[in-house]
Amino acid sequence: MESLLLLSSLYLGAAVIVVPICVRLGLGSVLGYLAAGLLLGPALGLAGGETKDLQHFAEFGVVLMLFLIGLNLNPRALWDMRHRLLGLGGLQISLTTLGIAATAVVFGISWQIGLTLGLVLALSSTAIVLQTLTEKRLMKTSGGRAAFSVLLAQDMAVIPMLALIPLLATRGAPADTPTPDGPAEPILSLVQSLPGWAATLLTLAIVCSIILAGHYLARPAFRFVHAARLPEMSTFFSLFLVLGIAFLMLMVGLSPALGTFLAGVVLANSEFRHQIEADITPFKGILLGLFFMTVGVGIDTGMIAAEPVRIIGLTLGLLLIKGVVLYALAIPFKLRGRDRWLFAISLAQAGEFGFVVASFALQQGILPGQVAQTTLLVISLSMLLTPALFIAYDRLSHWSRDDSDQREPDKIDHQGPVIIAGIGRFGQVVNRLVRSSGVETVILDSDPEMIETMRRFGVKGYFGDMGRPEMLQAAGLGTASLLVVALDKREKTTQIVRFARQVRPDLHIVARAYDRVHTYELFQAGANDIVRETFDSAIRAGRYVLENVGFTEYEAAKLSQTFYQMDRAGLRQLAELWVPGQPIDRNTAYVELAKQLNRDMEETLAQGLAEDRDGKAAAE
Repeated sequence: MESLLLLSSLYLGAAVIVVPICVRLGLGSVLGYLAAGLLLGPALGLAGGETKDLQHFAEFGVVLMLFLIGLNLNPRALWDMRHRLLGLGGLQISLTTLGIAATAVVFGISWQIGLTLGLVLALSSTAIVLQTLTEKRLMKTSGGRAAFSVLLAQDMAVIPMLALIPLLATRGAPADTPTPDGPAEPILSLVQSLPGWAATLLTLAIVCSIILAGHYLARPAFRFVHAARLPEMSTFFSLFLVLGIAFLMLMVGLSPALGTFLAGVVLANSEFRHQIEADITPFKGILLGLFFMTVGVGIDTGMIAAEPVRIIGLTLGLLLIKGVVLYALAIPFKLRGRDRWLFAISLAQAGEFGFVVASFALQQGILPGQVAQTTLLVISLSMLLTPALFIAYDRLSHWSRDDSDQREPDKIDHQGPVIIAGIGRFGQVVNRLVRSSGVETVILDSDPEMIETMRRFGVKGYFGDMGRPEMLQAAGLGTASLLVVALDKREKTTQIVRFARQVRPDLHIVARAYDRVHTYELFQAGANDIVRETFDSAIRAGRYVLENVGFTEYEAAKLSQTFYQMDRAGLRQLAELWVPGQPIDRNTAYVELAKQLNRDMEETLAQGLAEDRDGKAAAE
C-alpha cells in the first residue's frame, strides 16, 4: 500500500510540475507527459519496473478517447469517410509495410522478419496524434480529417495483422500463450475453444449487439439510472458501458478502441451524449497522460547510449520512410499545402499498438529478442519525437502557403450592398437574417468545402483568400454599404477590418470579436460595430437566470438591456486606455476605470430596479 501511494504521488507530482511548464513554453501537453516520464525513469530512476503493467492499464485512455470521438461523430459523417478509410488508410498500411520490409531485406534481414517489422511500424500513435490534433484545433482541417481516417483504418487492421503474423513464423515453436486467470478465465477459454466458424459468428453477433443495444437500449437504461438522482450513478453507467464493450471486443480478439468508437458513433445522436461526455472526459485525460508518461519511463537510455548512431538512425529512417509514403499519398487524395504537410508529419511515427503487435510477434517466435528490443525502442523514440514534429509543422505553416492558395479563387460575378466575409456558424446566421429580410449579400470564404456545402443549400458563395485586397475589391468593396467580418481567426479579422477602413473611410463595418482584447484591436482598426461571439448569448442566459430567481420578465429584460448598453459604452472607454501587448491587469489606469464602471453598473441597475418597483407600487 505504501509503495502504491508513493508511486502514485511520484507520477502525479511529475505531471503537475513538468506538463504546465511545457504547455507554457508552447511544446504541448503530450511532450510534457513524455518529459515527465523521462524524468521519473531514465533521469532519476524513481520508476520503471511497473511500466508494463501501468501501460496496459493506461491504454484504456486510448479506448476512452476513441469513444468520445465517436460520440461527436455523426454516423453519416463516418459513412462519408469510407473512401479514405479503405483507400487512403489501406494504401498507407500496405505501402509503408512494403517499404519497411524492402529496406530490411536490403540490409540482410529475412523477408519474414522484414514483413513483420513493416506491419509493426506501419501503425501510428492514435493517442498522441489525436490528442495533439485536438489540442491544436487541427481536427477539422482536411489534413486532420485524413489523419483520423488513417488512424481508424490502422485500428481496424490490427486484427488481420495478428492473424497474419503466426503464418510468418519459421523459427522454432512459439512461446506459450499465457492462460487467462480470474473471473474472465472460463469465458475466454470457452471463446478460444470455439471452431473458426463459430468464433466468426460470435464476433458478428457481438458487433451487431453493440449497435442495436446502443440504438434501442441505451436511452431507457440512462433514463432508469437518472431516475435514481445520484450523479455518481451516471458516471458508473458511462464507465460500465465503455469497459463492458472493451471486454466484449477483447474477448473475440478485436480492438477495444474500435469497438468503443463504434458505440460512440451509435450514441452520437442520443440526448444523453453530453452527459456521457462529461462523465468520461476526466478519466480519458488522466489515463492518456499516464500512458504518455509510461512511454517516457520505458525508454531504454542505456541501449541508446551504447549504440546512439544506430538507434537514432533507425528512428529517423522510420520517420523518413513513413513521411515520404504519406506525403506521396496526399497528392492523389487532393490534400494541398499545409494539409499535406500536416498529414505526412502527424502520422510519421510508430504507435502504441506497435507495442502489442511486436510483443505478439516475439511470443510467436518470429522476431528475435534483440530485434524486438530495438523495435520497441524505435517505437518509443518515434513517439517521443512526434510533438517536436508538430512544432516543426507550426514553424513550416508560417511560411508555407495554405492549401486554399493552391486553388484558384472563384471569379466573382455578383455584387451587393452587404459583403459577408466568413460563412461559418456565425456568418451563416447573419446571412440568413439579412437575406430573409430581402437584402442581397456577397459571401466570401476560404474553405472550399464550406462554399460547396452552402451551394448545395442554394446559397451562392465565392471561394478565395479574404485577406487579399483584390478579393475584397472584386466583391464590391468600393460600392458596398456594409461589410461583415465573421471569421474565427482574430489576426485575419483585424487585417481585413484595417484594410477595408483604409480603402473606404465611409464604410460601415460589423466585425466578430473573439474576446474583449480582440474588441479593442478591432476598435483601433476601425470597426463600427463589434460583436463579441459569446457576449449576446451570455446576456440572454443571464436574463433567463434572473427570470428564474424571482425577477419578473419585464424586470429581467430591462436589467439585461441596461447591462448591455452600459457594457458597450464602458468598453469604448476602456479601449482608449488599452495598450497593445500590455496585460490588462498590469495597466493601472485600465484596472481603476474597470472597477469604477462595475460600481456604476451596480448602482444604475439597483436604482433602475427600485424606481420601477416604486412606480408599480404607487400605481397599485
